[in-house]
Amino acid sequence: MTGGTITQQAGGTTARPSVTPSCAAKELGLKRGEFDLAVMLGRIRTVGEAPGAQRRITREEIDRVRGDKSCLDALRKGVRVVGTTEGAELMHITTARFTRLARTGFLTPVKFYLNRYRTVVWLYLAEELEHFAASELNAALLKGRLPKTMRGRLEEGQDLRARNWRGRHTGFLLRQSEDPWERVAVMASLLDPVQIAEVVRDPYERAYINRLKPTPRSGQGAPGTPESPGASIVERLTTADDPDEIRWLRSSLLIGLVQARAQRPAPRPSRSAPRADHESSSHATEWTAPGDTAAVEESRGFMKWLRRRKP
Repeated sequence: MTGGTITQQAGGTTARPSVTPSCAAKELGLKRGEFDLAVMLGRIRTVGEAPGAQRRITREEIDRVRGDKSCLDALRKGVRVVGTTEGAELMHITTARFTRLARTGFLTPVKFYLNRYRTVVWLYLAEELEHFAASELNAALLKGRLPKTMRGRLEEGQDLRARNWRGRHTGFLLRQSEDPWERVAVMASLLDPVQIAEVVRDPYERAYINRLKPTPRSGQGAPGTPESPGASIVERLTTADDPDEIRWLRSSLLIGLVQARAQRPAPRPSRSAPRADHESSSHATEWTAPGDTAAVEESRGFMKWLRRRKP
């Protein structure tokens, strides 16, 4: 079976056949974006094999979802996403009001992408929008004049769409992360390098965290090279910029580090074998870190640059 493997259960007593997300999506008749969203929402369960490794889907889980047509139909309905225009139509409001509700945090995006003009397009779960519009508690927000406090925040330029998306996405990543170092990497993925360097002082820990950082998939990942304009926009959206959000992430990162270190240390360099020639004999105790050497050296260089910046 293509993409198949045997996933070992905790304790090493039970083995289950599993497949990659791409294979599972194909077998279920779902587009990859639909499948990823179903996983994010907890409607399809995945299993982890090793820290940093791609999560997989067991044959048992595929059979569970595929075995009930009504379940599969409900899943497809539950992962349907819409943009601002279609979302406003679903809620029977104008696009302007829809945008105001989203900017003030009443509607939370579930994903985003950049269009051909590098404009950010936010997407929302259609099912959530329908439930919001159907609730009598939200009737005052859908018609008539918006509350004064809400208008004031909009006039000040408030836009919580990116922050709310980050919060939602972080929750998903943490639910998927069973390893303490993976959870640390999730927190670090939302902070800029300066913030990370201030919290994680050990260069080998930073190298390990960088290796475990989650990689955004198509639909909300940076297009092109890291230096491209599109990548810069995505980096801005996926990096915390609100003071309260940054404080929470730094605190969570510190707590996560304590928990991760208590379970096991980050991989350390191994001592290299001494060379035969006399010239290199003085370097027989040189330390090397297979696979992480470049990241460690980069981290050391960054810290030197950081110290030079300080008055």
